[in-house]
Amino acid sequence: MLAVRAIAGLWRWRHNPLRRATDLAEAWVALVAVLLIVVVAPIIGVATGSLAQGALMQAVQEQHKNRREVPATVVRKLAQPPLDSDPETSTARDAHSRVVADWKGPDGVKHTGRVLSSLTTPHPGDRFPLWVDATGQVAGRPLDNATATTHAALAGFGTAAAVAGLVEGARRLVVWRMVRRRYDRWDRAWDKAGPDWGRTGTGS
Repeated sequence: MLAVRAIAGLWRWRHNPLRRATDLAEAWVALVAVLLIVVVAPIIGVATGSLAQGALMQAVQEQHKNRREVPATVVRKLAQPPLDSDPETSTARDAHSRVVADWKGPDGVKHTGRVLSSLTTPHPGDRFPLWVDATGQVAGRPLDNATATTHAALAGFGTAAAVAGLVEGARRLVVWRMVRRRYDRWDRAWDKAGPDWGRTGTGS
């Protein structure tokens, strides 16, 4: 729709006797900007999303290959840290409890340490799942395919929006410079004609 309007504007200006060179230039700038936003920005967004998805899917495979979910046993519960004013981090923290737990890594070595458990009210002897790496050290839950795809889609959309914003910003800058140059020419023309304005034919 924007491209059609820009092309229609160009067509109207082609043979208009009131057309100035800057008017036609502004119409061409608008058309190029619309084409870049409508065609190029989505292509760049799709390419970025595809590259991001490929990298994220590789990370998913590596994480699922190198991380294991093992059973951990609560030794004792730890006191909760002070309240966090950040609602995002506090919500994630409140869904877990801090405990000292025992677990065995994939290599059979026993480990003991402070971890976050998924238990709401942990007691000694309670068991809960814990993600660890190949050496038995605590690791985060590996990404799943749905999360990786969502992140890739957001990356592609964000890139397309950023490109569109840059193009629109460049268009506005170019048009602003054109308008400033037009005003400067008007000022110079007025400086030349101003002192004699209205005197023609008066005999003065």
